[in-house]
Amino acid sequence: MAGMGQAALAGPREAFERFRDRLLAGGSLGLDTSLLADDCVVEAPFAPPGAPRRIEGRDAFAAWAAPRWAALAGRIRFTAVRDVVVHDTTDPEVAVVEYEVEGVREADGLRAAAPFAVVVRVRDGRIVLWREYQDPAAMALVAAE
Repeated sequence: MAGMGQAALAGPREAFERFRDRLLAGGSLGLDTSLLADDCVVEAPFAPPGAPRRIEGRDAFAAWAAPRWAALAGRIRFTAVRDVVVHDTTDPEVAVVEYEVEGVREADGLRAAAPFAVVVRVRDGRIVLWREYQDPAAMALVAAE
């Protein structure tokens, strides 16, 4: 069930690798909507006030993410995804990935880093679940102007 001009994902490790590569290339907060299943679920259990904790569906996620990415474009550049540890699970569709993202504020060069963990489930070559755990305050400093 590839479709949308993208090859199907081999599994959750590849999904994370594509996320990382896209984030560092400056693309759409890293999560390429063409890799998402139509009925995907994107969750952020510790989302800051006013942000959704759960978004259902690729189109709903794209509508939510697009203006946020546009607001960061030209202001924040993600420079590193490091300390990546992939925990495979007994379910071949699921992996847990720990990592740290570093970003720089273009206006003054301020750098900040934040730890993340994501649970990713890939089924039929598409991401059906992306559950991201982060400290929302950790990157707030670099995003503020």
